[in-house]
Amino acid sequence: MSARSAETVAVEIVALLASPLHALAGRPSDGPRPDPEPVSRERIVVRAGRGVVGDRYFNQRAHRRAAVTVLAAEALDELERELAPAGSLDPLRARRNIVLRGYPVDVLAARRGAAGAVFSLDSGAGPVRFQAHRPANPCAWMDVLLAPGAFRGLRGRGGVRCEPLDDGELSTGPATLTVLAS
Repeated sequence: MSARSAETVAVEIVALLASPLHALAGRPSDGPRPDPEPVSRERIVVRAGRGVVGDRYFNQRAHRRAAVTVLAAEALDELERELAPAGSLDPLRARRNIVLRGYPVDVLAARRGAAGAVFSLDSGAGPVRFQAHRPANPCAWMDVLLAPGAFRGLRGRGGVRCEPLDDGELSTGPATLTVLAS
């Protein structure tokens, strides 16, 4: 833990995603494959070192340090204002596991030569700690899934890839985010 004290912020978990299928294979111009079931969840189960139960990256060795992705809903709000799409942007279409409102999660990512933050989320079932590692950079699929221009528009604010440090549950609704160390 760092010498500075922990920072606790009230947030809202606005969307949770656990998708068993990697729907974004091939070229964006070909379109995504359909998910075999709806991806929206009111609750997810997280396992330490493994990820979100039922997600396509759960317990995948290559993704252990990036098993859970977290995005700030405000990034989508800003993108919506900039791009003015026909409808509102669905936070689930960004395909991040946790979308929350009330904290700029991109600041948690590791920066060159520094470690990412350790933080916890608690939506009522107890805190679940995460080690933030690297930014969850957007890909060209964002132009197809969200709106034309989203790929460039989300650069620097596409969220953070994390490794879960605890087993636990998260639910949509009010929560607290605590930055434990950075």
